[in-house]
Amino acid sequence: MTQSILVTATDTDVGKTIFSAALTRAIDGCYWKPVQAGLDGGTDSETVRRLSGLPPARILPEAYRLATPASPHLAAAIDKVVIDPSRLEPPPCERRLVIEGAGGLLVPLGGGLLYADIFAHWRAETVIVARTTLGTINHSLLTIEGLRARNIPILGIAFVGDANEESERTIAAIGQVKRLGRLPRLDPLDAATLAHAFAEHFDIKDFAP
Repeated sequence: MTQSILVTATDTDVGKTIFSAALTRAIDGCYWKPVQAGLDGGTDSETVRRLSGLPPARILPEAYRLATPASPHLAAAIDKVVIDPSRLEPPPCERRLVIEGAGGLLVPLGGGLLYADIFAHWRAETVIVARTTLGTINHSLLTIEGLRARNIPILGIAFVGDANEESERTIAAIGQVKRLGRLPRLDPLDAATLAHAFAEHFDIKDFAP
């Protein structure tokens, strides 16, 4: 797992998939979403493929594709699927692998299994993706505590949204984590604008193996 970067978030719809697409392209790596819940309207893997501009072979197949757009444990139950932890081992990739979780760190997968348990098993460096809006300090610090309680290495925190210097500074200081940068809102949002924004607001050396 030394060649992998885990990406989690403080909540759902934070911008984790967009960040994952930018990061995968920036490190010229591969991408993997272990569990996809919800197939209508496009999957996270399809979004990453479109926004990263990488060849389809770099977007590795999900271990589970669940039809219901819900928390993975509920989607699996509705789809009559049991998520087997042994199937959640990262697939082989000759390049660095970006692994995107679902929602936040404590999202359940069923049978008492949480994404945090899988992350703790993998022990790879983890990037927290957080909003910059109201509530982000509490959500971010709780996520940091959850990772540290399980001895999951934290690479740093990446923000998505409009600048909020006070919140970003406070989270980094109290949480004692590296502030990696911030992806601003992009219009239009496409592979070119995303790659430019990531290069402008992040230091690729922070993601070096």
